[in-house]
Amino acid sequence: MKKIVLISILSLFTYYLSAQSKTLANQIETQKLSKQVAGLFSENKISKSFQILEQYWPLPKNEMEALQEKTIKYMNILETRFGKRLDVTKIKDEHISDIALRETYIMRYTYSAIRIVFTYYRSENGWFINSFKWDDSFTEEFVKTK
Repeated sequence: MKKIVLISILSLFTYYLSAQSKTLANQIETQKLSKQVAGLFSENKISKSFQILEQYWPLPKNEMEALQEKTIKYMNILETRFGKRLDVTKIKDEHISDIALRETYIMRYTYSAIRIVFTYYRSENGWFINSFKWDDSFTEEFVKTK
């Protein structure tokens, strides 16, 4: 009986996650989504950007809310340390065949910049966000030459 209850709960949880998440039809749609969210970040509309992200990112709601709260907190700190937000620019696309896509943006401030990275995965149902992150490690984006 315990196994049946456990299987039922896991099935409902899986259904809940898949029912909550939308997918994107192609890479053109992933690029539009990334551009929209990066633009909202540059306008300091963090809550709105997370509302959009959560539709395509199968992440539990409590984790999404915690990530959003931390992002809002740190974005406010960044502005006091890095100066005024200037703009956001897409710097590269990386592909693993037609399975995965990573799009990287740089958001410039007066005194420094941050990197915004979207990673998408293509499932049998379409593209969804596999990960999203931002950090101040934009120097890792310099091309290494020998």
